Amino acid sequence: MSSPRRKIADFSDLDLAPEPHAQFARWMDEAVTADVHEPVAMALATATPGGRPSARMVLLRHHGPDGFVWFTNYESRRGRELLANPQAALLFHWAEIGRQIRVEGTVARLDAAASDAYFASRERGSQIGAWASAQSRPLADRSELDARVAGIDVRFAGRPVPRPAGWGGYVLTATGFEFWQHRDDRLHDRIAYTRDGTEWTISRLAP
Repeated sequence: MSSPRRKIADFSDLDLAPEPHAQFARWMDEAVTADVHEPVAMALATATPGGRPSARMVLLRHHGPDGFVWFTNYESRRGRELLANPQAALLFHWAEIGRQIRVEGTVARLDAAASDAYFASRERGSQIGAWASAQSRPLADRSELDARVAGIDVRFAGRPVPRPAGWGGYVLTATGFEFWQHRDDRLHDRIAYTRDGTEWTISRLAP
């Protein structure tokens, strides 16, 4: 990876939070303060039961000890893979400050009430799009999608758009973290947090 565009302080063991969610929150706050482009953008990696992987970018909507939350179509490729194999990995990459965070864990669907509340907060165009798009399914052409959008717009004209049954949130419960920070000569800092029962074990990894 190339050198960061902005110099930040070295990552010392003395700076580590004893719990990884607190460390994640600290780095996320620093990324926001540094005006990193889309700090909540994350790569989501899933896999089939046979181990065939796929990855895509999604947006983090909540994080904390209760997990990492994002929203999507349950019938998309990622949704189908998570149904069959509820193990996933997240990757945050902040090139401007030379940091990345990896998170691995088990995924479950968010409860319906939380998904309803988030869907209601979205712009109407995005709500209609969630109804119109059979995500990851083939389209004959763009006009087919445009026609679906127009039809859904008419269907819900003059009233709130409800959440589609096939759309909602996921929450990843973390079992492992790795915090990575750029250093010169590729001697990067790598700090791993691994769950050990109800506790977390911290270890430094060779770059």
